[in-house]
Amino acid sequence: MLDAIDRKLLAELQKASEVTAQELAEVLGLSASQVARRRQRLAAEGYILGYSAKLAPKKLGLGVQAFIQVEMAAHNAEAARGFASLVATMREVTECWTLTGAADYLLRVWCTDLGALNGFIQHRLLPHPVVARVESKIVMEQLKPDSGLPIP
Repeated sequence: MLDAIDRKLLAELQKASEVTAQELAEVLGLSASQVARRRQRLAAEGYILGYSAKLAPKKLGLGVQAFIQVEMAAHNAEAARGFASLVATMREVTECWTLTGAADYLLRVWCTDLGALNGFIQHRLLPHPVVARVESKIVMEQLKPDSGLPIP
Protein backbone atom coordinates (compact mmCIF):
# COMPACT_ATOMS: atom_id res chain seq x y z
CA MET A 1 0.00 0.00 0.00
CA LEU A 2 1.16 3.50 -0.81
CA ASP A 3 0.98 6.21 1.80
CA ALA A 4 0.84 9.97 1.13
CA ILE A 5 4.63 10.28 1.23
CA ASP A 6 5.09 7.43 -1.26
CA ARG A 7 2.62 9.12 -3.61
CA LYS A 8 4.39 12.47 -3.32
CA LEU A 9 7.76 10.77 -3.88
CA LEU A 10 6.49 9.07 -7.04
CA ALA A 11 5.02 12.35 -8.30
CA GLU A 12 8.34 14.12 -7.75
CA LEU A 13 10.27 11.35 -9.52
CA GLN A 14 7.98 11.65 -12.54
CA LYS A 15 8.79 15.36 -12.75
CA ALA A 16 12.56 14.84 -12.60
CA SER A 17 13.97 11.35 -12.15
CA GLU A 18 17.52 12.66 -11.71
CA VAL A 19 16.59 14.46 -8.48
CA THR A 20 18.83 13.52 -5.56
CA ALA A 21 17.73 11.93 -2.31
CA GLN A 22 18.76 15.14 -0.52
CA GLU A 23 16.58 17.28 -2.80
CA LEU A 24 13.66 14.91 -2.33
CA ALA A 25 14.22 14.93 1.44
CA GLU A 26 13.73 18.69 1.49
CA VAL A 27 10.47 18.45 -0.48
CA LEU A 28 9.12 15.49 1.52
CA GLY A 29 10.29 16.55 4.98
CA LEU A 30 12.29 13.35 5.52
CA SER A 31 15.96 12.52 5.83
CA ALA A 32 17.88 11.62 2.68
CA SER A 33 18.37 8.07 3.99
CA GLN A 34 14.61 7.65 4.55
CA VAL A 35 13.95 8.89 1.02
CA ALA A 36 16.57 6.50 -0.40
CA ARG A 37 15.00 3.54 1.44
CA ARG A 38 11.50 4.45 0.22
CA ARG A 39 12.76 4.89 -3.34
CA GLN A 40 14.50 1.53 -3.21
CA ARG A 41 11.38 -0.18 -1.78
CA LEU A 42 9.13 1.37 -4.44
CA ALA A 43 11.49 0.13 -7.14
CA ALA A 44 11.67 -3.35 -5.61
CA GLU A 45 7.85 -3.50 -5.41
CA GLY A 46 7.55 -2.60 -9.10
CA TYR A 47 6.12 0.92 -8.78
CA ILE A 48 9.21 2.36 -10.47
CA LEU A 49 9.98 0.61 -13.73
CA GLY A 50 13.14 2.54 -14.55
CA TYR A 51 14.60 5.95 -15.26
CA SER A 52 15.12 7.72 -18.54
CA ALA A 53 16.02 11.09 -20.01
CA LYS A 54 13.55 13.17 -22.00
CA LEU A 55 15.25 14.12 -25.25
CA ALA A 56 14.53 17.07 -27.56
CA PRO A 57 13.22 15.63 -30.87
CA LYS A 58 13.99 18.75 -32.94
CA LYS A 59 17.59 18.86 -31.65
CA LEU A 60 17.94 15.27 -32.90
CA GLY A 61 16.54 16.16 -36.33
CA LEU A 62 13.14 14.58 -35.74
CA GLY A 63 10.70 17.11 -37.18
CA VAL A 64 7.59 14.96 -37.66
CA GLN A 65 5.61 13.04 -35.10
CA ALA A 66 2.66 10.96 -36.27
CA PHE A 67 0.17 8.46 -34.98
CA ILE A 68 -0.56 5.63 -37.38
CA GLN A 69 -3.58 3.38 -37.07
CA VAL A 70 -3.02 -0.09 -38.51
CA GLU A 71 -5.70 -2.54 -39.58
CA MET A 72 -4.59 -6.13 -39.95
CA ALA A 73 -5.26 -8.33 -42.97
CA ALA A 74 -5.84 -11.33 -40.70
CA HIS A 75 -6.78 -11.66 -37.06
CA ASN A 76 -4.94 -14.64 -35.68
CA ALA A 77 -2.02 -15.34 -33.37
CA GLU A 78 0.46 -15.79 -36.22
CA ALA A 79 -0.43 -12.41 -37.76
CA ALA A 80 -0.18 -10.72 -34.34
CA ARG A 81 3.28 -12.24 -33.75
CA GLY A 82 4.39 -11.19 -37.23
CA PHE A 83 3.26 -7.62 -36.64
CA ALA A 84 4.89 -7.49 -33.20
CA SER A 85 8.16 -8.70 -34.77
CA LEU A 86 7.90 -6.07 -37.50
CA VAL A 87 7.29 -3.22 -35.04
CA ALA A 88 10.19 -4.36 -32.85
CA THR A 89 12.58 -3.73 -35.77
CA MET A 90 11.29 -0.23 -36.55
CA ARG A 91 13.25 2.37 -34.60
CA GLU A 92 10.86 5.11 -35.79
CA VAL A 93 8.09 3.49 -33.73
CA THR A 94 8.46 4.73 -30.17
CA GLU A 95 5.21 3.27 -28.84
CA CYS A 96 2.69 0.71 -30.01
CA TRP A 97 -0.70 -0.19 -28.58
CA THR A 98 -3.34 -2.76 -29.46
CA LEU A 99 -6.81 -1.23 -29.71
CA THR A 100 -10.48 -1.98 -29.79
CA GLY A 101 -12.50 -0.66 -32.71
CA ALA A 102 -11.73 -0.45 -36.43
CA ALA A 103 -7.96 -0.15 -36.04
CA ASP A 104 -6.02 -3.01 -34.49
CA TYR A 105 -2.89 -1.09 -33.54
CA LEU A 106 -1.83 2.49 -32.91
CA LEU A 107 1.79 3.44 -33.52
CA ARG A 108 3.55 6.58 -32.33
CA VAL A 109 6.21 7.38 -34.90
CA TRP A 110 9.00 9.97 -35.16
CA CYS A 111 10.64 10.80 -38.50
CA THR A 112 12.99 13.49 -39.77
CA ASP A 113 10.46 14.95 -42.22
CA LEU A 114 7.31 14.19 -44.23
CA GLY A 115 9.30 12.40 -46.92
CA ALA A 116 10.78 10.06 -44.33
CA LEU A 117 7.32 9.43 -42.88
CA ASN A 118 5.96 8.65 -46.35
CA GLY A 119 8.87 6.29 -47.02
CA PHE A 120 8.33 4.58 -43.68
CA ILE A 121 4.64 3.98 -44.46
CA GLN A 122 5.02 3.10 -48.16
CA HIS A 123 8.18 1.01 -48.07
CA ARG A 124 8.31 -0.53 -44.63
CA LEU A 125 4.82 -0.72 -43.12
CA LEU A 126 2.39 -1.28 -46.00
CA PRO A 127 4.43 -3.99 -47.79
CA HIS A 128 4.24 -6.29 -44.77
CA PRO A 129 1.73 -9.09 -45.54
CA VAL A 130 -0.18 -8.77 -42.26
CA VAL A 131 -0.93 -5.05 -42.80
CA ALA A 132 -4.17 -4.37 -44.67
CA ARG A 133 -4.60 -0.62 -44.18
CA VAL A 134 -3.02 2.31 -42.41
CA GLU A 135 -4.28 5.77 -41.52
CA SER A 136 -1.80 8.38 -40.35
CA LYS A 137 -2.39 11.45 -38.21
CA ILE A 138 0.43 13.99 -38.30
CA VAL A 139 0.94 15.93 -35.09
CA MET A 140 0.73 19.67 -35.74
CA GLU A 141 1.41 20.76 -32.17
CA GLN A 142 1.71 18.93 -28.87
CA LEU A 143 -0.32 20.97 -26.40
CA LYS A 144 0.52 18.86 -23.37
CA PRO A 145 3.71 16.84 -23.18
CA ASP A 146 3.82 13.54 -21.31
CA SER A 147 3.19 14.64 -17.77
CA GLY A 148 3.39 11.22 -16.16
CA LEU A 149 0.68 9.13 -14.61
CA PRO A 150 -2.02 10.60 -12.38
CA ILE A 151 -1.19 9.29 -8.92
CA PRO A 152 -4.37 8.75 -6.90
